Amino acid sequence: MEGEFSQSLTPPVSPSALDHYCDSAPSLPSCFACAYEQGREEAGRFSSHGYISRGALKRLLLKLDPAPADFEGDTVDIFDFPWVTETALVESTKLLFGLLRQKVLKLETLVQSSSHDFGQASSLHYEAEELRQQCVLFLSYVKVFLYRFLEPSQSFEEGPVHPYRDLESQLPSVLVEELFGITLLIGRLKNLPANVQSAFTIQHQGKLFPPSWQLLHLHLDIHWSVLEILHLLEQRMTGQIVYAHQFVNLTGETLTNISLLEDQVNNLLCDLIGLAMNKYNKVRPTEILKTHHYHCLCTKELWILLIHFLEHRSKTLHTQPFWSYVNTLLQTALKGVPSGDRDPGLPGHCKEPEGFTWWLLAHLAQLGMHNRNGVIQQKKQLEDNWAFAIELLKSSCDPKRATQEEQVRMVVHCCLSLSLIWGPNVSAVTTLWEYYNKNLNGSFTVPWLGVSGLGSISRTPLCLLQQAKSCCSPASVSSSIHTQLYRSANSFHMFLRILALHLSQEHAGGAPWRQIKGRLYSKFHQRRMTELSETGLLHFLLLFLVLAQCAELEDVASRACDLLAMLPADSTPPAMRSLHWRGQLALVLLYLEKGLDVGALAEQLAAYFSQTAREFYLKTTEPSRKLALWVPLSSYLEGVSEVFETSPSLMLSEERLLNEGFGLLLPACRQSELSSALGFLQTVLAQLRRVQQRCNQPPHTTTESPGWAPLPSVAKERHQAVALTLWSHFFPFLCSMRLSQTPPPQLADAAAGFTLLALDMPGSAPQKLQPHPIQSIMQSFGWDEMLHPLLVTHYLNHLLQNGELVSWVSSGPGSGSAQALCVRAWMRCVLQQYLHKSQDAPDSRAGRNLDEQLAELTRQVFRLPEVESVLQKAGLHSAMQAREPKPALALFIKAVGRSYCELQVLAERSSMVFRALEYVGDILKYIKPYLLNKSREGLQLSYWVVGCLVKHWSHLLATTKAQQLLFRIVDVLLLPHALLQQDSGAHTQMLSALKDSLPLFLQGLSVAVGVSQSQGAYVKQQLHSVINQYLSRFLPATPSIGAVVNHPVLLAACESNITPQGERLRRSILQVLSKEIEYRGYTAYCGVMHRFGRRAAVRTHHYYTTVSYLRTALKTVLTQPAQPTDCICFVLFPRAFVEENEGVYDQQVYNVLEVVAVLHPSTVTALIPFLSLSLRKTECKRGLGKNSSLRNGYKKLLALLGESGQAEMISLEED
Repeated sequence: MEGEFSQSLTPPVSPSALDHYCDSAPSLPSCFACAYEQGREEAGRFSSHGYISRGALKRLLLKLDPAPADFEGDTVDIFDFPWVTETALVESTKLLFGLLRQKVLKLETLVQSSSHDFGQASSLHYEAEELRQQCVLFLSYVKVFLYRFLEPSQSFEEGPVHPYRDLESQLPSVLVEELFGITLLIGRLKNLPANVQSAFTIQHQGKLFPPSWQLLHLHLDIHWSVLEILHLLEQRMTGQIVYAHQFVNLTGETLTNISLLEDQVNNLLCDLIGLAMNKYNKVRPTEILKTHHYHCLCTKELWILLIHFLEHRSKTLHTQPFWSYVNTLLQTALKGVPSGDRDPGLPGHCKEPEGFTWWLLAHLAQLGMHNRNGVIQQKKQLEDNWAFAIELLKSSCDPKRATQEEQVRMVVHCCLSLSLIWGPNVSAVTTLWEYYNKNLNGSFTVPWLGVSGLGSISRTPLCLLQQAKSCCSPASVSSSIHTQLYRSANSFHMFLRILALHLSQEHAGGAPWRQIKGRLYSKFHQRRMTELSETGLLHFLLLFLVLAQCAELEDVASRACDLLAMLPADSTPPAMRSLHWRGQLALVLLYLEKGLDVGALAEQLAAYFSQTAREFYLKTTEPSRKLALWVPLSSYLEGVSEVFETSPSLMLSEERLLNEGFGLLLPACRQSELSSALGFLQTVLAQLRRVQQRCNQPPHTTTESPGWAPLPSVAKERHQAVALTLWSHFFPFLCSMRLSQTPPPQLADAAAGFTLLALDMPGSAPQKLQPHPIQSIMQSFGWDEMLHPLLVTHYLNHLLQNGELVSWVSSGPGSGSAQALCVRAWMRCVLQQYLHKSQDAPDSRAGRNLDEQLAELTRQVFRLPEVESVLQKAGLHSAMQAREPKPALALFIKAVGRSYCELQVLAERSSMVFRALEYVGDILKYIKPYLLNKSREGLQLSYWVVGCLVKHWSHLLATTKAQQLLFRIVDVLLLPHALLQQDSGAHTQMLSALKDSLPLFLQGLSVAVGVSQSQGAYVKQQLHSVINQYLSRFLPATPSIGAVVNHPVLLAACESNITPQGERLRRSILQVLSKEIEYRGYTAYCGVMHRFGRRAAVRTHHYYTTVSYLRTALKTVLTQPAQPTDCICFVLFPRAFVEENEGVYDQQVYNVLEVVAVLHPSTVTALIPFLSLSLRKTECKRGLGKNSSLRNGYKKLLALLGESGQAEMISLEED
């Protein structure tokens, strides 16, 4: 700031004086300033020009030079005039103070004449600042002069006195008079004009301020400097009282330096309190600790200066301490009348004097934490004011006043702040307890706060305990959590924080607990407990949880349980019972934290639970009553779940919370309630396994400290006890639910939890599951063919994700064919996936859940080592990724069949057959429900899967061990008795499904015919029966070309590459056709069977098969009596044959006709004109002239037809 003022702004002086002035110009003295400084507010620092930052306060209290680096020259420039430094104040006291008054008046005139013209803002700022600096410099000179040059007069000296000494002896009295005069001139802060007081609210972000701002801060400087000067004067006079001979004070008494200082202190404190009171009238209750009592940093600094100044005088001069002055003024504000003969001049209106007093106390206590350097210290800097606060607290909590929660919350909030700053006070705790004991059932809500101000009941024991713990560790007084506590906590919660502070005092040796214990316990008895409402019970529980956390846990817990036992069991509402149990479970959690055994607490609580569960189980209990009872029962489940999740070792009798009550509860639960109960069971099982595995780890791998780790034998014994409790009270119910047609998802998870528990602790399983408990459980919940697919898929998905379980399935003792049984369960679930889906809503939630679980199970099964091995051997391992269940099943079936075909050793082939039969199990039993309910999707899936099985396992099914399955498949699916009835219309769905999959069955049966050693003839007979049955059934009465081409029997015979198996099937098909022609007659078969036979012969692409068919057809015609229709049919057949195939198969057509010409020449002779015309049309279409190859084949045919053929050959030569 010095750089902003050059000497050109000062009045001109003589050159000699200017040179001297430049040599001894003092630095800028300390003054109040709240102009913006970067980083100051964030760091919490005061102004760098202030009295605290420059050390003025510290030097004053330590009796050091006020300005050691200033006024060192012989002369000093004050008010633009040079003065002799060592004598100016003595020789020109009145003149200097007169100049001071002139400057002050000039500044006041500048304020009155200033306008809002921004063009004059700069000049007004610098002029006002110059006036203020001159005044502050003079006051600083007075303080330095008193410290350096004032000598106390010696009244006992005799003889003539030097005139200067005489003036010097009069200086103290004159100084007091002038100081009194200047205070009268400037008046009090409260009397400043409104335009000057408004400068408190100026946003200090710029560098230019109005004159009113400079005047206001000059008043603060003068008020503080007067106190400094009077204090220095008293020090220099060594305790002598200085009288002002020409003045008396306002009470008519003689004015002295002491009385002037007292008046100045009282007036200044009164004005500051008045300013704070005016600000309090605009403060919201929610911001009571967030909004400070000072207007700007200057007034904050002035408060701190006064605190340290008065405390220092109290300790050194035995005057009144700071709080004595403040209490007197606050008493006046509370009572509304002056406490003495004088009116201190506090504002007459305050919206709430008591609230204002608490607010001011809390903020002054925070200011008292600053040391002389302005830094906040945790060590107490200002003595407490509990005596005054206790009396105020008793008045605020007076039951006769019926104070609202809005006011009480503010009072307790401030009281909490005082406890954090000053330390707790037992009288404050007892006073508040008396109030809350009488209002324990109160809700302590503030209506206008809305939802944020409502007290919430914690839904779980852990939440209740955490709420109590939050009261045991209150935030620091300056944190945002503490300042916003009015919104987030009610007054009772704040009281609990005060109580916790009292009980947690360091180095108290239990004395705080002994002081308060009797007062707390004595208030609760039988009648009192029955009077508690739900809210009152919550407050009771929070109170005792705080006591348990901060005092003697076992003593408090025992007392709390005894008091809770006084609640009448029959008349206690379920909601209160739920709250009661949550409270006791919170104590259990606290016991676990301290490492104490919870057996006694758990047994008492479990007895309550068992009694309620029995009432819930009874059929005579009304549904509405059961609904109400579920509230405490569900709370118990949540609480016990938290106990097990929180317990680090499960070695503190936690299992006593699980008793026979669960055996009564589970069967009586509805679907939603059962889901919650089974979810609880999963949590307990998972935690037991987690803790048991952690205890079994080597010591160097555990995360706990060596001191925590239990002995292995002890841990094993305790965990065994927990496991036995679970097996005895929960597993029987799971077994009773396993065949349910609507199993809840949690049933599978709980069963999987027990399976994994048996894996970790096999000895804990019941005797009926021994010696292989895992296998027994998996048989009950995964492999049993009566189980619902949703249960099976969910259960196996849970297990097969566990690496240890998969290892056991692969090679564990007692595992046997576990992998095969898992595969069988998967295949059954795939086959039966439509069995439990609603026909009306196939995309229901349950259906989608089954699809998701089945897809996941498919992925898990394909990860089994045995399945991976089968796929690798078959060369299909790369095709297994990301497959849906249906194609994945087909892939697996194909892999098993291919793996079997590649085996060469008889023993391996025999073992593979046994394994494959294990995979499929009784597959016909799985699909039997579809055959009964005629489900379209189910039948299509069943026929398709079994068709894949017959096709890819044909070699395997032809063996002695597996052929019975093949015969059953044919009897049940292909040739069932009901399906053989031609007139039956009830099996449309079965025929539709069979039509799509029939090629798979025929191809597989044809292979089985060739490889079967013992029953080949019977298999061949069955194949012919199937072909015979469905050959005509799948043809309409008037078949079209499309119907014949897509006939399933014809599709089965088609193949891109000729194979012996395909040839065998085609031969079988034509054999059946031949027999049909032979047995049924040529006339009846001409319209249908000949068309199919022709198509079959051509689609097979095999010459000998076609010739065989034609030979059979001709033989049939020749051996029967000739009829005109027969001849027409037979002639039409070759003609159509030529029309359809000549342009495609060329020479093969004539080869076939050669056979016909030998057997029946007249038929081919009749076709000569048609054949010639067809030949010419073919050549014309191709556009290449004569086709010698085609003509040679035609000529070879004509050579067999006698004269008609020779004539046609001559005609061809002439073309």
